[in-house]
Amino acid sequence: MDLTLPMAAEQLMPHRPPMRLVETLVAYAGQEGVIETRVAVDGLLVAADGRLDEVALAELLAQSYAVVKGYGDRLAGNPVRKGFLVGIKDVVFERPVFAGDQLRIVVRTVAAVEGFAVAEGEVQRGDEQVAHGSLKLWIPEGDA
Repeated sequence: MDLTLPMAAEQLMPHRPPMRLVETLVAYAGQEGVIETRVAVDGLLVAADGRLDEVALAELLAQSYAVVKGYGDRLAGNPVRKGFLVGIKDVVFERPVFAGDQLRIVVRTVAAVEGFAVAEGEVQRGDEQVAHGSLKLWIPEGDA
C-alpha cells in the first residue's frame, strides 16, 4: 500500500459512509496528525438549517484520532485496528459549524496505557478554532 500523504481517511479507519465524517490525512508525526474534511450538505448530523450538531465535533476528533492510529498501524505493516470511544472530557464547542465548511482537525496522543489512550485535539475552520477537547479511547491489541 502506498502511504504517501495526503491519504484518504477511508483507507485508515473502519468507518464507512454515512458515519465517516473525515476525508483526508494531510500530515502525520508519530502520535500526532492533521486531518481535513468538508461538512457534507446532506450529512447525518446536519440540521435542516445547515448547522452541524455539536456532538459531531467530538466525533470528528475521535475519527481523526482513528485515522492517525490507522496510519501508524499501516506504517508498522499491520492492519488497521478498531478502537472505541469510551469518554469525552472537557470538549468545548466555541463556534457553530455549517454544511459546506472546510475543517482542519489536529489530534495528538497525550497518554497511553494498556490499550487505553487519551487524545487531545482541536477543530479549526480557517484561522478560527471551533472546538477543542480531550477523548479517552480503547484500542484492543491485535484487533483487526
